[in-house]
Amino acid sequence: MNYHVMTLFPEMIEGTLGHSITGRALEKGIIDLDCVNIRDYAQNKMKHVDDYIYGGGCGMLIQAEPVWLCYQDIIRKIGSKRPRVLYMSPQGRTFDQSMAQALSHNEDIIFLCGHYEGIDERAIELINPVHVSLGDYILTGGELPAIVMMDAITRLIPGALGSDDSAKYETFYEGLLECPQYTRPPVYEGLEVPEVLMSGNHKLIEQWRKEKALERTKERRPDLYKRYVSDIDLR
Repeated sequence: MNYHVMTLFPEMIEGTLGHSITGRALEKGIIDLDCVNIRDYAQNKMKHVDDYIYGGGCGMLIQAEPVWLCYQDIIRKIGSKRPRVLYMSPQGRTFDQSMAQALSHNEDIIFLCGHYEGIDERAIELINPVHVSLGDYILTGGELPAIVMMDAITRLIPGALGSDDSAKYETFYEGLLECPQYTRPPVYEGLEVPEVLMSGNHKLIEQWRKEKALERTKERRPDLYKRYVSDIDLR
């Protein structure tokens, strides 16, 4: 998987993804990260990429030209393929596990990170990205959403986790919340690890995990539980 990030703050992306699971995936060559500074494509001596908004309004807007030139340069490096481009925007579809799963099968993904009051609409029209949101709230820029998405996608790429089974029992696997998890000691502050988990009977353990995942989802996320039950009825 090759991640290409169009940003004004490449060090923000590189500094975060260089750690933990994504850091190890980078070292192993499972993913590749290419952070491209939009400012490098500014056509002025001061390297300004923002300007006032036509029609008035607070804040500054990233100009279309440096964004478009940056995008074209990335496309030239990638080659003839037209990779998926994701624009971090509260106007887009909310990112979820199913989207992460679908995106994990791509060879190249371009993340377009806005800042200030966003990006000149003409650059958006020329690039025609898919708008993606983390939720109904405003962040300073698109870097944090891009980092979150790359982390979630990377976990689903074979070899990124210590074991490919690791993702099997995580939250949202099969549309359910994660079941309770325990480690040593077997008793802490009078609270005991469920006996079935220490039984060595893998069939019973799997059954217990599924039951607890269903119980927890029904209690804490009835919306997910209802969707899960509906999906079963359609099978």
